[in-house]
Amino acid sequence: MRLRHKPWAKEKIQQFPQYVVPNPEEYKGKWHEAFAKAQPLHIEVGTGKGHFITEMAKANPDINYIGIELFDSVIVAALDRLIEADLPNLKLLNVNANDLAKYFTKNDVSRVYLNFSDPWPKTRHEKRRLTYKSFLKLYEEIMIDGGEVHFKTDNQGLFEYSLLSFSAYGMLLKFISLDLHHSDVHGNIMTEYEQKFSEKGNRIYRCEVQFQS
Repeated sequence: MRLRHKPWAKEKIQQFPQYVVPNPEEYKGKWHEAFAKAQPLHIEVGTGKGHFITEMAKANPDINYIGIELFDSVIVAALDRLIEADLPNLKLLNVNANDLAKYFTKNDVSRVYLNFSDPWPKTRHEKRRLTYKSFLKLYEEIMIDGGEVHFKTDNQGLFEYSLLSFSAYGMLLKFISLDLHHSDVHGNIMTEYEQKFSEKGNRIYRCEVQFQS
């Protein structure tokens, strides 16, 4: 995906610290202080333009959400959604997923969402995949015992790789769908990519996996 550079994006992000947390390391171990209410925290790694995380926050006011996106030219779209919705249970972080341990610690997070992550298909790029074992270790280090990872993709190769990676890490495979939109799953909230790919007839894969203590 070619990103359209938006030179004004960084300045706009800085104008809304109530939505895009400017110093997230200050909340490490005490994220409940960043929200109106102390309640379970779910994060989306690679939140893109924010449709999924915004709709999840609307649908589940008893859960706090954080959308994490590296590219400021992308996260401004999520920021626009949040400004319009003004949700008390949603924040955004403009940071790199590699640095999650700088901002979160054990028991901060209950669930991680990975939606349509970059498949990095070349073998030499395996370590960049968000379901690679080093990332799984990172998620486990910031989550509660028994925390879950929910993963969606249209890329069959990445899905098969990820199932093997989850299993090799010792995670419990709680739910697997090889064709989500032709299943009996209810209440699925789509991402922008999911809408685009499903309209093209692409099969959507989804799984829920759990860390075991």
